[in-house]
Amino acid sequence: MNGSTTTAYVEPVRKTIRVQATPARAFEVFTAGMSRWWMPTHSISPTKTPIAAVVIEPRVGGRWYERGTDGSECDWGRVLVWEPPTRLVLAWQIDAQWNFDPALLTEVEVRFDAQASGATEVNLEHRQLERYGDAVAGVRAALASPGGWSGLLEQYARALE
Repeated sequence: MNGSTTTAYVEPVRKTIRVQATPARAFEVFTAGMSRWWMPTHSISPTKTPIAAVVIEPRVGGRWYERGTDGSECDWGRVLVWEPPTRLVLAWQIDAQWNFDPALLTEVEVRFDAQASGATEVNLEHRQLERYGDAVAGVRAALASPGGWSGLLEQYARALE
């Protein structure tokens, strides 16, 4: 499905988690430390090689990709907004069959909000899902499921402990 097909507005997937870390540390582990918490089962590599690293290049326009244990790389998207330690927006260019599609672009925005307790509230919003067209219901259900962003954020919180 390419990015030119749209349907009516679809409610974004929104997830929030509170972590015991400063916004700077929370941002750093979310971005530079993604390999520590991303589920290894969540690979889209066409070579089916296990994930060795998940990389977000720390700048606007930077790549977001997985590197396999064999050195192969598979793009996931790119960095749209890089505002450490408070905000990150990534282009998610993964289609309904879980393959990279450069013509598809949905957005994952992550905000890191300091709390009075010294914790950080991490708010994730995956939006523009209507760009999946007829496949949107299944994709949205997967992203909102325990195996989607909820489970990933739980793994992320554990990596901060």
